[in-house]
Amino acid sequence: MNLPNKLTTLRMILVPFFVFFLLWQHGENYTYRIIALVIFIVASLTDLADGKIARKHNLVTDFGKFMDPLADKLLVCSALICLIDLGEIPAWMVVIIIGREFIISGFRLVASDNGVVIAASYWGKFKTTFQMFAVILMILDIPALEIPKQICIWVALALTIISLADYIMKNYKILMTGDI
Repeated sequence: MNLPNKLTTLRMILVPFFVFFLLWQHGENYTYRIIALVIFIVASLTDLADGKIARKHNLVTDFGKFMDPLADKLLVCSALICLIDLGEIPAWMVVIIIGREFIISGFRLVASDNGVVIAASYWGKFKTTFQMFAVILMILDIPALEIPKQICIWVALALTIISLADYIMKNYKILMTGDI
């Protein structure tokens, strides 16, 4: 297993620790919330690092193309579900975001059955970036950052919808026929 794939795996391993610290004492212990924030940021940075390393050193693998977006989904969706419980984001927004993730995962599974790997698009990468920034701002829960937090949440939601439309348009054959 190469370094980018190890970083992707590390991101997935960090998720339960992140959830534990974020939800400890219902998120009211700020020390644990900061620990959760640090874990989330470290995990998010592994996403940035694994892609750059893989492309720079020609270490792009099918494992990485498939698991990297899955690790992102696991991290961000876990965070968003926890943040519903903490009252930081409405459940309906998270349902849209997770619904998009299930749809894209379905596309990827069908494509994979046909020997095709659908890599993350730029829209999907922008979406993930805004979701991660929104999660960071929600974890911080600083009143002075309420407006930037809301902007990030709404931009992330818009990019979620745009990236879904982009995937559907680029991969409609999978949806229509189940073939590539």
